[in-house]
Amino acid sequence: MTVQTSTAQAAPITPTAPTAPAADAIIAAWQGLNLIGGERLAAAATLPVIAPATGAEIGVTAASGPAEVDAAVAAARAAWSGWAAMPARDRGRRVAAAGRAILDELEDLARVLALETGKAIRTECRGELRTAADILEFYGGLGSELKGETVPFNPRMLTMTTREPLGVVAAILPWNVPLVLMMLKIAPALVAGNTVVVKASEEAPYATFAAAAILARHLPAGVINVVSGTGALCGAALTSHPQVAKITFTGSEAVGQAVYEAGAQRIVPVSLELGGKSPMIVCADADLAKAVEGAVSGMRFTRQGQSCTASSRIYVHQALYDAFLAALTARLDQLVIGDPLDETTDVGTIISAKQMATIRRYLDLAEADGARITRCGCLPDDPALDPALFMQPTLLTDIADDHPCVQEEIFGPVAVIQPWTDYDAVIARANATHYGLAATVWTASLATALDATQRIDAGYVQVNQNLTIQPNVSYGGFGRSGLGKEASLEAMLEHFTRKKTIVINFD
Repeated sequence: MTVQTSTAQAAPITPTAPTAPAADAIIAAWQGLNLIGGERLAAAATLPVIAPATGAEIGVTAASGPAEVDAAVAAARAAWSGWAAMPARDRGRRVAAAGRAILDELEDLARVLALETGKAIRTECRGELRTAADILEFYGGLGSELKGETVPFNPRMLTMTTREPLGVVAAILPWNVPLVLMMLKIAPALVAGNTVVVKASEEAPYATFAAAAILARHLPAGVINVVSGTGALCGAALTSHPQVAKITFTGSEAVGQAVYEAGAQRIVPVSLELGGKSPMIVCADADLAKAVEGAVSGMRFTRQGQSCTASSRIYVHQALYDAFLAALTARLDQLVIGDPLDETTDVGTIISAKQMATIRRYLDLAEADGARITRCGCLPDDPALDPALFMQPTLLTDIADDHPCVQEEIFGPVAVIQPWTDYDAVIARANATHYGLAATVWTASLATALDATQRIDAGYVQVNQNLTIQPNVSYGGFGRSGLGKEASLEAMLEHFTRKKTIVINFD
């Protein structure tokens, strides 16, 4: 085993930037409260919320249980008939207007998001807010697409289909990109005529509540409701609630399985976006510089690798392997790790001590099994920051394909780099996983690109780029990576409406 630390010089870190007064006010406004029926209601219990960069408690959030969930679902159910009866284009206009309103408050929301998640405001949080707003505007324009069909069954019968909303939708969010994932779930649900109950992550709740409050200003009371709490108490109460007609969940594979089982108990539809161990295949004819940048963005290093689509298995042709590894290490050395609210910061923190312990456990396994570990960049030395959750981008080499670090989702800034020479073999290696969320191929050959994209077993495959989720680009995985698609018209129609067939006999 070799542990290698790169020789990058420490970048200067400016003093920790305070949150803006408006951001502080947002956090203060949601201390221990839920959004239910258009009102802020106190929960019976609370949980602390910790800023990962400093280790300081920035407030408390609702620790909701069955009573709070019952109230939220009742409010959503009471609002449903009126909302469903509203013309779809009018629903869409209201949702789109909320998207534009979020842009008006982007900076304050981004600061809240950076503070509670530890993600860098410049490289991550502002972009997340823009994408979240874009999703609302995208779906807001699709109200007129909620249409059925006429069927040529019999000339003496009018046979047609219609699309109807399902009812109350439960949307359960993770902490890594809560606003984008919330909008991917609730925007199509709302435009389709459903009402929603969102379960915010108890680790990063405040930006979710604030964004939902903006939506609530544009919607009738009770159409959107948000509760916070643990999965074991709040999440379980929501997924098992008899008046929830649909569950949509993003999170871990293990929790997703439990959510799916809860839906099956009541035979309600469930859509899941779960884990990934996404391959990145770099061919001998690839543009080296672009592929290196693709690895930095695709591995989501500025998000500390806390992404289901992270390109955490990177297969590089032997002809480029040494040059690629050297260039990627040098590029990662340039990333500034520091205060998420500092404009010079590229990389913030891991979300929690629990997640950091998980990542370190995988690295301990790699070290014990003789892998070469290269840690890139420099940790911050600002005394205002707590060093516990800062972590360097880390590359693993000289590691076997069947190692847990290659097969299991680490959800941290750890990428495995492995050489290859045989094309058919590397496709097989890319597919040797029970996940199937995303993949990328880097090549100058159109023939290789077409062949590889057909043979790779993943739901979202890109060539010579590594984009994150984009509105109007269908997104979702195969295998244990989940069920269903998001971000498209297809997602709204298939996951948030039911199709009714109507036959009228004229005789």
